[in-house]
Amino acid sequence: MNNIKVKEIFESIQGEGPYIGYKQLFVRLCNCNLKCNYCDTDFLSEGDYNEYSVYELAKIINGYENIHSVSFTGGEPLLSSDFLKELFPLLNKKIYLETNATLAEKFLEVKSYVDIVAADIKLESASGIKGTLEFHDKFFAACKGIETFAKVVFNGSITDEEIKKSANLAKKYGIELILQPEMTENSIKTNIDFVVNVLNKFLLNYENVRVIPQVHKFLNLK
Repeated sequence: MNNIKVKEIFESIQGEGPYIGYKQLFVRLCNCNLKCNYCDTDFLSEGDYNEYSVYELAKIINGYENIHSVSFTGGEPLLSSDFLKELFPLLNKKIYLETNATLAEKFLEVKSYVDIVAADIKLESASGIKGTLEFHDKFFAACKGIETFAKVVFNGSITDEEIKKSANLAKKYGIELILQPEMTENSIKTNIDFVVNVLNKFLLNYENVRVIPQVHKFLNLK
């Protein structure tokens, strides 16, 4: 088994989604299969990173105490599914997988070890990436039986068609939708009236939707 490139390992407070406020260990892996317009994360396998074997990384993670779970994030962690399926059985923590929800087959390789899936629904208006809903559909089908929620980053360019399609996709699989207004540093790019209007449009299609901004940015945390 090859080593894995890890950008950083750190403890912090979860700032996104329904687990806001929980203390987690974040393991940020290098590389991603997408390039979203709004991405604010350094996940490139250039510059500073460390390489670990399966057993080295497991020992580090298992040494942390008093955390809710381990968030595997990136980048896109599922690009390293071969490594993760060897690592996950060695861990003594809940596994919280943050993913762009485009790699269903790779997810199935590690599904049995994952406790919580924090997925994305990528809107073209915000991410600049076309045709993601087909991949998301396959991914959410693969998540059956695992606690799953989806984050939807949006800005002032969101369309009614995107709202309807993403709401219907979440409804199809019964997953909670977390609307996440795009931010610049510690402020939301759009005004609150627009955010509420977007929420109301989602609620016309699906009831399990709520707005949660990126709280860690307000708190000036990672």
